[in-house]
This record gives sequence, structure tokens and C-alpha cells, in this order.
Amino acid sequence: MTAKIEMVLATDLDGTYLSPDLNETASELYKIIKDNREKVVLIYVTGRGFESIVSLLDDSTLPRPDYIIADVGATVLKRHGDNYSSVMPLQNEIADKWPGREAVLSRTAGLKGLVLQEVPQERRCSFYYENTAILPGIKIIAKNLGLAVLTSANRYLDFLPLGVSKGHSLTQLLRSEGLPEEKVLVAGDTLNDLSLMQTGYRGVVVGNGEPALKEAVILEATPGSAHEIYQAKATGPAGILEAMDYHGFNKGFGASAEQLPVIHGSAELVIVYHRQPFDEVKTGKSYVRQQPKSPNGILPTLLGLFAGGKKGAWVAWSQRDSRNPDDFDVDVAVDAKKYPNLLASRVALTANDVNIFYKQFSKEAFWPIIFSFPERAKFQESHWKHFCEINRLFAQRTAAVAAPGATVWIHDYNLWMTPAYLRDLRPDLKIAFFHHTAFPSADIFNILPWRGYIVASLLKCDYVGFHIPRYVENFIDVVRSNVSTQVLETEFCAPTYLTHGCALGVEEMARKIQTPYGIVRVGAHPVGIDNANIKAIADAPETLKLRDSLLAEAQGRKLVLSVERLDYVKGPIEKMLAYEKFLETHPEWHDKVVMLNIVTPAAPGMEIYAKTRDKVDQVIGRINGRFSQMGWTPVRYFYRPLPFAELVAFYMASDLAWITPLRDGLNLVCKEYVSAKAASKTSGVLVLSEFAGAAVELKGALLTNPYDENSMIQSLITGLNLNERESRFRMNALIERVQEYDVNAWGDDFLAFRQDLD
Repeated sequence: MTAKIEMVLATDLDGTYLSPDLNETASELYKIIKDNREKVVLIYVTGRGFESIVSLLDDSTLPRPDYIIADVGATVLKRHGDNYSSVMPLQNEIADKWPGREAVLSRTAGLKGLVLQEVPQERRCSFYYENTAILPGIKIIAKNLGLAVLTSANRYLDFLPLGVSKGHSLTQLLRSEGLPEEKVLVAGDTLNDLSLMQTGYRGVVVGNGEPALKEAVILEATPGSAHEIYQAKATGPAGILEAMDYHGFNKGFGASAEQLPVIHGSAELVIVYHRQPFDEVKTGKSYVRQQPKSPNGILPTLLGLFAGGKKGAWVAWSQRDSRNPDDFDVDVAVDAKKYPNLLASRVALTANDVNIFYKQFSKEAFWPIIFSFPERAKFQESHWKHFCEINRLFAQRTAAVAAPGATVWIHDYNLWMTPAYLRDLRPDLKIAFFHHTAFPSADIFNILPWRGYIVASLLKCDYVGFHIPRYVENFIDVVRSNVSTQVLETEFCAPTYLTHGCALGVEEMARKIQTPYGIVRVGAHPVGIDNANIKAIADAPETLKLRDSLLAEAQGRKLVLSVERLDYVKGPIEKMLAYEKFLETHPEWHDKVVMLNIVTPAAPGMEIYAKTRDKVDQVIGRINGRFSQMGWTPVRYFYRPLPFAELVAFYMASDLAWITPLRDGLNLVCKEYVSAKAASKTSGVLVLSEFAGAAVELKGALLTNPYDENSMIQSLITGLNLNERESRFRMNALIERVQEYDVNAWGDDFLAFRQDLD
């Protein structure tokens, strides 16, 4: 192993190995190390405590260090797989010299101008000091305790075990591990790194280095020495590369394919979505493209961003027989007439790829966590690796089509790792990410075995968006629990969103944060719907005919509408059990109400929902068996996807929409219901789960707790008994919000983040 080593890079982190410009990427240095792991030994030598370094180990763009010297030399660790353990007996020797934190604090208590740094650390005690006048007294305290004092930047002060420093611990580590000292390159940027420069190894002070360090190095320099400390012009990692060339280290490293110049595309805006902007149907050996059947209003909105000839690309998967199919056009026109400069740039995936990446892993590992059902989660490391592999393919395709400085808008949790890979490939891009789902609290999210990697990836974005403020704050808590975080800007949530009296309400949300990865902006953008499309459907003769047919069949009974996709998250079983209890305890409503229960089946292959369907079928059958009368069936059950035009007719005919998911990122059904009522100029009542994201923006809804059967029943009764005046008042408030913040406003609002980056 030692014979293969060409360089031992012992580098400080902040400002040196990690770029001082936190929004740039030092990918060239990292790639050299990654591509030459047998030739390069990487050692982090930092003043940070190990706890604050852990997040960096989850950054997929950074090569993992072989050793870590933390706490200004007081902690020495060696990598073993994904874990790090103390280097013995070196660590014991350091620990024996440390009297304990309380001993230092008791001796320094009451000293004016000395402020304790509350940071993670071991075998050291750090302070801020205001005036050099206190230093003589500090040195006396240190001497009495058998400790050393290290100061830097005329502000920072450390008590350390006597004789311990970055440089001393590095030297001891190299000798203990038998690493070639003649192959060492040390790198630093502050006076805290002076001991590294005094080891006698070749070194570099990067261009952004502290003047005091540069002066100290010059005073101790021996020009022409084999152990010369080079003063780089470039900053951070670029300065290390400059020194590698100066000291002759680059000669041992061969160029890799990844180091070739990146080929840029011409797309000014790139949408990265798991689905294509059209349906693709296989007929025989050929594939035919069709207009999407789904009522998803997001697709036309995103497509509208490319109107007027804007150059763009839509990156998505296309299911094929292999990842490299014959006669496969990677780039195809989406609609040459409407969007002449928009291409769908496809990633070819096999059925097995889609099955593991989307139908199994995303739904079995991520979905239960996202919606706070951790007991249902299933984790497989092999599936995670496959997920990362697919995300890397998306990043590579995106990097190939994006123009220099382009905006890339990535959609949803299926692509959580894409930002990390993309930032590594194209540091010039503006990367935004939008979550179409909920985002859980930190104690739930952190159950994910790969949470650190996901957080590190999202922090490579310039902007991360969510539906509502609660999810923003959940994300901030997750980030805080994984990396050091400072909130730079906040925003009050009222009056746009409910802040009190609602399960998902918050008073204030962060808008900009600083982490070790740089500055990230965040925000809330609840998806809107296409009101114009619903209006056109509502006015169509066939829609009006179906509405009239539904009303005639109801014969004056109240129509309670439930529309949801088959998913335990939607709470279909809990809803039907509540309805059964309602009929059991309120016989006065028998033959006066009909529940229209529309359930869209899950996609083929989604086995996790089979038990949910069986239970729903069972409860509905029991309800109709118990309570049906001649001419009255309590539940009309539609287990099939209804065409959207038919669904609009159901919206128009219904007296009450009972939308009660246990969890939901937003819920567009409730907005479609409101829009249909506005289009038909009819009134209605919306009973909405307070755990649906839409609950905090739709202030006219009657909120209910879907976990509480009594709450479900009482809110249903209240809605059925609501008088026309209050019903109209509430509906008008709902209509105002739904029409004001439609899907077009959502798109414009989200992309406004670019103004803050310019």
C-alpha cells in the first residue's frame, strides 16, 4: 500500500479544502483524489470537533478522508469502512494530558473579556477573547493546569493538552501508521495552521490565507528547500491544486475521463421530472407519444414556461428494454409548434430500474417516512445504491443539456440525490428543488439511514421549495440536526397562512440559511390548479348532463363526495369507519345522505397498497350490508380512475366534499372541488383534514382531525347542517384563494427565486 502512495494530503478544512466561496465547488481537486484513491491518502486536519465534521462525510461530492485530526490535534481518528475509530495508543497519550473541561472552566470563571465557545469539542476548551491584555493571566492558568494555549485571528483562544497541535498530531500519526513523510503536502489558511507549516513537510498557504500566517511562514522560510511552504495565489482548493503542481505532486496522477471539459447544452431552463411531458405507449416494437390523460395541471404550467421560443429541456425517464436501446432518440421535440425550442431529453430505464427505483424503494422506504408512518418503512441498502445510480443518470443528462448558468428545476423526492451529482458536474448552474409531498419532522426524517447524504444533496441547491411553511420549518429542523445552521432571513406566515388552531400552522418560517455548504434559500409555494380548464369543462354540455343525472338519482339526498388515490396515507379505512359510526349513531340521516366514494387504484406493481384495498372493500361492503334500504345505498363505490371531465361533474353535484387524509403534502382535490363550485356558481361545503397541507391556506374549510373518529363525525354533521349563508360565506373565501393563487401564479412565484441570485 505504502509503495503506491504518491501524496499524503493533510489539509485544514474551512477556507482551505472547503472553498472560501461557499457557493462554488472545488470539484477538480476532489475528482483527482477520488480517481486516485490508491495513490492519495487524505487527512482532514481541523479545529472543528468530530461531531461537526460528520455531515461532510455524507457529502457524496467529497472524497472521504482516510484519517481525521480534529480539535486542533486533540482527536485522531482512522477510517474503517463507513466508521472512524481512535488511533491507539496515540489518542490515549493525548487524553492522559487533559485534566477535563470543568478544570479549565473553574479556573477561568469570572475572567472579563473571555467568552466560552459553545461548540462540539473533545480534549480542548475554546474561548473568544476581547483584549490581548488577558493573555498573560491565561498562560499562567494554562501552565498550572499543564496545558498549552493557542490563539488565532486575535480573537480565538484554545486550551489544549501540552505539546498537542495540528502539526504534532500529524507527525505522530504518520509515524504510527507508517505513512511516507516525504510524500506529505500540508495545507492551511489561518495562524491556527502554523504548526502544520512547522512540521518540515512541503506545504501551501492558500491565497485567502490569514496575513499573520503568511508572514510567519515567510520568516521561517528557507528558499529552495525541499520542504518549502508555497504561497498560492488561488484561494481554497484551487490553491491546493496550484501547490500540487508547484511541488511536483501532479506527475503521479493520470487524467481521468471525468476531468475532460464538460460539454454544455443550450437549454436556459431545465425541468427535471420523473415523468415525461407526454404519455408514451408501446405498440409492437415502436413507441407512440400521446397527450397526457392525467388532469395534472402542473404539466401544462411547466410547459408554458417555454412559450415564446425559450430554449429549454425536460429531463425524464423513458422506459425501454435496456438502458442503451437501439434506435432510441435521447432528445425529441415536445411540441414543435407550441414550444419550438423545447426538447424532452430522456434517460432510458428498464422495467426493473423503474420497479426498484420508483415502485419499490421510493414507495417503501421514502414514502412512509415522508408522511410520518415510519413503522411501514422498509430499507434495503442495495435499493439505495440503485436509487443513487438512477439519480446520477438524471444528473448527467441534465448537465449535458443545460446552458452555462442555466436554471435547473428538479421535482420531488424521487430525485433527492440529483442536486449533489449535478452540482459536482456543473457548479455554474442555478439549482432549485420543489417537494410535491409533505416533509416530515426531524425525528421522523432522521430515521432514514441515508439522511446525511440526502440533506447534503439538498444543501447543494440554491433554492428548496415546499408547499407550506410547516414543511419549510421541518426541513430547517432536519438541516439543524445534521449540520451547523444559521438562519439569515425569516418571514411571518400570517395572513396568507393559518398560524394557530391548525395542526400544521406556524407563525414564522425561515427564508435563507447558512450552512457549511453555503447559502440556501427556502420558501413555501402551495401548488395551484388550472381554473380555466375546470371552467371550460364545467360549461361543457356533457358535464352539465352528467351533473343533472347525478342530482336526479340523488332524489334530494345530500351528496357527500370523497375522492382519493388508494393509499393508506389518505386514510380511506379511517374515513369509512367514521362514516359507519356516523350512520350507526345518527339514524336520522338514513336515506338522507349518499356517500360517493371515488378511489383511484394504485399504479400496477404497488403491492404495498393491496391490504388497504382489501380493508376498504370490506368496510364498504359491511356498511351497505348493515344500512341499505330499498332505493337507498349509503355508499356508492367507484374503484377506478374517472375521466377528469366526469370528476368535475361529481364536484358540481356534491353538497359536501369530505377530504380527510391522515397526511397529505397539499391535496389538489379540495382545490378542484372549490374551482368547480366557482365555475358552476353553486355552493358547497369543504370538510378538510387539518393534516393536509392545503388546510393552512384554505381558510373557509371546516377542519377535522382524521385520527379522531368523533371529530370526523362532528365535522361531517356540521357541514351537512350548515345554512346557506355561512356555506356561501365560507365558499367565497375558498374561491378567492384558489383563483388568486392558481397553478400559473405558483410557477411564477417559485421561479422568482432567481431574482435573489442575480
